[in-house]
Amino acid sequence: MTRSVGLHLTQPLHRALREGADTVATIDGTRVHDWSEAVGRVRRAADVLRHRGVSPGDRVALLAPNGDIFVDLLFGTAWAGGVLVPINTRWSAAEIAHALTDSAPRLLVIDRGFLPLLPAIRAIVTDMPDVILAGEDWDALIARAHEAPEHLRHGDDLAALLYTGGTTGASKGVMLSHRALLTYAMCLAGSGESAPGACMLHTAPLFHVGALSGLLASLLNRARHVFLPAFEAGAVIAAIAQHRVTDLFLVPTMLQALLDHPSFAARDLSCVERVYYGAAPIAPALMDRAIAAMPRVGFVQGYGMTETSGSVALLTPADHRHPARVRSNGRAVMAVEVAIVDTAGCELAPGGRGEIVVRGDAVMSGYWNRPEETASALRGGWMHTGDVGWMDADGYVHVVDRLKDIILTGGENVFSIEVEGALSSHPAVAQCAVVGRPDDHWGETVHAVVVLRDAATADDLIAHCRERIARYKCPRSIAFRDTMPLSAAGKILKGVLRDEVARR
Repeated sequence: MTRSVGLHLTQPLHRALREGADTVATIDGTRVHDWSEAVGRVRRAADVLRHRGVSPGDRVALLAPNGDIFVDLLFGTAWAGGVLVPINTRWSAAEIAHALTDSAPRLLVIDRGFLPLLPAIRAIVTDMPDVILAGEDWDALIARAHEAPEHLRHGDDLAALLYTGGTTGASKGVMLSHRALLTYAMCLAGSGESAPGACMLHTAPLFHVGALSGLLASLLNRARHVFLPAFEAGAVIAAIAQHRVTDLFLVPTMLQALLDHPSFAARDLSCVERVYYGAAPIAPALMDRAIAAMPRVGFVQGYGMTETSGSVALLTPADHRHPARVRSNGRAVMAVEVAIVDTAGCELAPGGRGEIVVRGDAVMSGYWNRPEETASALRGGWMHTGDVGWMDADGYVHVVDRLKDIILTGGENVFSIEVEGALSSHPAVAQCAVVGRPDDHWGETVHAVVVLRDAATADDLIAHCRERIARYKCPRSIAFRDTMPLSAAGKILKGVLRDEVARR
């Protein structure tokens, strides 16, 4: 009897070959590949990985800016039966080393621009993976390789490890299966908000689940994929006009930068049909401005997290035209259930405020090597988001708060305990607490409150942090106090500090 095959990450490639092998698949600078060429590279990438010792279930790490190498490695790793680990390109050497130590990849593919970090990474990682240089070296290996047969992992088999911040401050690997990634991609592709034959611009970093899930969803509809290595407003505007881009995913700060750019009004951007946005709170004034500036564009907001493979709720273009719904976070996508529960786990009636929980095939398998945290997050059969919200009678989710330790700044998650760890290692710091400061541009910025034991300036402490954690995690502002507000149990009352920041 033939073994039943579940959802698998390479399904969209097989469909693209059947339906349009000679149509354009990827555009990366001057490199243009049709689907026949793109899938050929995927098959040869799998051959390269196998000859470098990658066996089914092995991890392959990728540290590179956006580009067609993500297609090579995401699908080439899956074709070989491996698990992709895309690394945050904004991390410090120590943070990259933690992810490599934790995931223990067989291979690391690294862009030339990150080579200066390698000595520091090697000094920390005791079992360093084999290293391949992206670019010309990778292309030379691809050119010499053969087209490998597919090792078909599928269903609940692990497809990717995406690293995100943890409540202890250390990054943790979110295990996303083939089923989870394809389920969400099909939810989005089948929602009517992802059109067949679109041209998708990838400028948000593809190590983020929002951008990666958008790649998969648009691939299901056989979109053309245009890659930019990083976001720069002028380059994005030029790429939209040159390639007649129809779809793009942005975090709110990117959207604001586009609207602010002097060439925004001067270029013909009438080709844009959909703008997906998410990953950080959006200021109502910015949303109103974007709708006014691009009245023909369908805006789609996604609310979700890495642990759910992408957005669990979507606010559609029609919702953006509805005054009572435009400030919500949308309704649950197909194949995903969203509920609001109280502290006992009981579902609340419409309007009741509680924790937002999610279940469905798009939810993660768990946290890599963290069984206790997995059990806590997935208790009762639901993914507990830690976000507080309510649901109206029509099923629209309204997020009103979130775990206080998470600061969302420019689309990046920053965990206060990690920043506090860096700050408290300075000898002049007696106590510290880190909270988010509301900001119209970034959504939030990292703000620290410090009690000193010896003399130090804000610049001293910020410089100290920059030596230990990524720049975007470092405080942008620091306030000094003589004492901290404490609870009866001696815990710092962060709610009091947040209220003080909000009043300033």
